[in-house]
Amino acid sequence: MRPRVMGIVNATPDSFSDGGAFSQTRAALMHCERLLREGADILDIGAESTRPGAQPLPLEQERARALPLLREAVKLGVPVSLDTYKSALMHDALDMGVDIINDIWALRQGDATAVVSAHPQCGVVLMHMQGEPRTMQSAPMEGAATPQVLSFLKQQTAILQRLGVQSNRIVWDAGVGFGKTVAQNFELLAETALLSQQGHALLAGWSRKSSLGAVTGQAVGERMVPSVAAALLAVERGARVVRVHDVAETVAALKVWAATNAVAQ
Repeated sequence: MRPRVMGIVNATPDSFSDGGAFSQTRAALMHCERLLREGADILDIGAESTRPGAQPLPLEQERARALPLLREAVKLGVPVSLDTYKSALMHDALDMGVDIINDIWALRQGDATAVVSAHPQCGVVLMHMQGEPRTMQSAPMEGAATPQVLSFLKQQTAILQRLGVQSNRIVWDAGVGFGKTVAQNFELLAETALLSQQGHALLAGWSRKSSLGAVTGQAVGERMVPSVAAALLAVERGARVVRVHDVAETVAALKVWAATNAVAQ
């Protein structure tokens, strides 16, 4: 199956990568349309920054940022994902026609599991995070990352399955950069195949992450090439979805990968 490209739309004033560029609904919607022209298969819309050190955003502020954009985005003809951990906003968005909930907390906040299980058509991305955004990089996880991530994702998946959520609705995300050291992040990339062989589609979110800066010396805005390289390495090891800022470049690189893969087969 062809890997899917999830284009990132940050409707936030303080995202680590493009904060403020798309915080107004009109600008954000134009960005959605641009990403679709560049080949995005899915739009991932977030209205609260979850960068390291980020402070929580009140629900009503997140609603005010997200809902007007989601209302227009669901008309664009592609799956729309909402990046949130707030169950009330999940409920609003799913009722509006949003297709996927992408939750850094893996549905551990409020009654998120109940909201998702009550919408039998929605997909859900469960992500591993050590700690919480405000402090996660001040106390990253210890030891080998892959076994801990795998154990956590299995645990959260089992909770959903007991509520009747089918396996094909559940996507895993190892949570690159969320409470992990640079070495642990690259361990997870190297061992992507293990995570991708557990019966759930795997999402890889390497775009512009600080670990890429740590090994290249490049600032956030200069990390397109290493981001594309990481996406390709993840796909080569079995990732089914790549969440990226640089859609056109990633789509082009994946076409080269697909052409090579077709000959190899």
